[in-house]
This record gives sequence, structure tokens and C-alpha cells, in this order.
Amino acid sequence: MMEKIRLTDISQLWFDNAWALYKDAFPMDERRLLKRQASIMSHPNYHFEVILEDDCFLGLLFWWEFDDLRYIEHFATLPGHRGKGYGKDILNAFKQRDTRPVVLEVERPDDELKQRRIQFYERIGFVLNDQYYEQPAYREGGQPLHLLLMSYPLGISDADVAHFIKDYHPIIYVLKSD
Repeated sequence: MMEKIRLTDISQLWFDNAWALYKDAFPMDERRLLKRQASIMSHPNYHFEVILEDDCFLGLLFWWEFDDLRYIEHFATLPGHRGKGYGKDILNAFKQRDTRPVVLEVERPDDELKQRRIQFYERIGFVLNDQYYEQPAYREGGQPLHLLLMSYPLGISDADVAHFIKDYHPIIYVLKSD
């Protein structure tokens, strides 16, 4: 049976497993440095969740909780568990936890892997939105990334995107000395 455990400190059990997967699954431009990660672990809106099955590490789900939405920042399963339905089960369970809309970022579909990732999210009910969107840099001197937003259960408006950027980017992408 799958379970989720929220970690609030980098010294907790399972952090090293999640951090190794995070570094493997996401390019440097799409992730925090360890020092910055340590500083946000206990933020009340931030959820650093490890996914376990039968006490074995399966994946990670890092997300932010706000009054009007939930934002999935990072999601990955171990390579050996991909394509077996775990990702679908994890995200479907996440969607059912709460009635607030869910937002996540995806890379533009300029290769087959990125297209398949978008199709995966669409199969479980996410909508690909077409607004121009930039993910701020995760570190000093980094470049913003041109991405797309996906949302569940409905598409989002330009006003929703502007609200997400204005009100939540300063919390999610705060840059401190890394």
C-alpha cells in the first residue's frame, strides 16, 4: 500500500533518497541547491512528500498549498517504477485530497519525451494552458525558463496566471544567497 510522508527537515529519514531522485530527475535549472531547499522545508505552505510502498521509497511529490490552489512544483518516481501506473495513482490520490484546483509547470512539447509527459497529465484530467509563462530562476544568476502551465480540473485564465505570478512566485521562487 502506498503512503506519503511529509518531511520538514533535511535530516529526516528518506530525505537522501528523495534528494538523489530530485537531482537525477530534474535539470539544474529546474531545481534548488541543497542550502535553499533546507531553508524552505519547514515553510507552512510547502510540502516535501516522499512516496513509499511497503516501506520502500518510490518517489517524490513537492508541492505548495495556497488558499485558492495547490501547485505541484516537482513530481517524480524512481526510473524502475515508471510506466507501471504509480504516477497516475499518486496524482489521482493527490487530486482527491482537496477540491482546490491544481497547477503544475511542464516543458514546451518540442521533443517526444516532453510530448509524452504532457499526454500523461492530460490522460489524468489536466488541461494544457496556452498562456506565455516564465518560471523564474531557482538561483542567483540563473535564467528563467519558458514553460507551460497545466491545471486541474479546468483550464486557467490570463487573470489566474497573473495572480499566480504576482502572489505566489515571490513565495515559491524567493532567491536568497545560495
